Amino acid sequence: MFTIGDFARYGRVSPRMLRHYDAIGLLTPDRTDPATGYRLYGAAQLARLNRIIALKDLGFTLQQVGAVLDERVGPEELRGMLRLRRAELAEAVAAASARLTRVEARLRSIESEGHMPADDVVIKTVPAVRVAELTGTAASFQPQDIGPTIGPLYDRLLPLLEGAGLRPTGPGIARYEDAPEGGGAIVVHAGVTVSAPVGPVGDTEVRVVELPPFEAATIVHRGAMDDVLSTTHTLARWLDANGYRSTGYSREVNLECPPDRESWVTELQEPVAKA
Repeated sequence: MFTIGDFARYGRVSPRMLRHYDAIGLLTPDRTDPATGYRLYGAAQLARLNRIIALKDLGFTLQQVGAVLDERVGPEELRGMLRLRRAELAEAVAAASARLTRVEARLRSIESEGHMPADDVVIKTVPAVRVAELTGTAASFQPQDIGPTIGPLYDRLLPLLEGAGLRPTGPGIARYEDAPEGGGAIVVHAGVTVSAPVGPVGDTEVRVVELPPFEAATIVHRGAMDDVLSTTHTLARWLDANGYRSTGYSREVNLECPPDRESWVTELQEPVAKA
């Protein structure tokens, strides 16, 4: 048998915590010395303590922990619950990280306000181009909706092209348009430049389309597309200051796409007309 101090030391918890668990009936001592009132614990109780701490650290309330343990959940079932909770926490961490990235992008955009280099934007006619593309729908044009939509499209597109014996002849081109159903949804086209007949590619979902020429205000963005906000704001301020208006969503032309996303080079091509 162990005193409360020794048991706390072996379990890597505090005696105060053990007293609290005893008070709420979550982990009662194996026995209490009738003469001194000292709590005495058995080594077998470390297993229950481990389960309590693991469940609590995974976000379960002590009431929920008690309910789980009192149902005599076996080790395999408990491991399954812990894996599920771990996956939920990992998803929450990823979401928080993505949110932090978006906040940092907004902050950088705020810091760049009032700075508008005149040579960043170039007006030019973008020639017609033929692309093989996959299409999906995002809930909105917000980064948290566009990224999870366009990434998987490109992941599927390139193997499908390779399987069909079709090689890209130029950069990737992403383009966007409002979804017919409205409500802020966005049709996302993930494509790459090809030299192939217009139409479907074999029996795949990939289609080759001809994009017509258009007048564009262009700007080069360097870095991950998660951080494109300050570049798009620079473009918007330039258009406003120089008497142009946008007539649609920017195309994103992937000039350089090394494994390090922070080294990406992307040209934004915004269709424009004189205001």
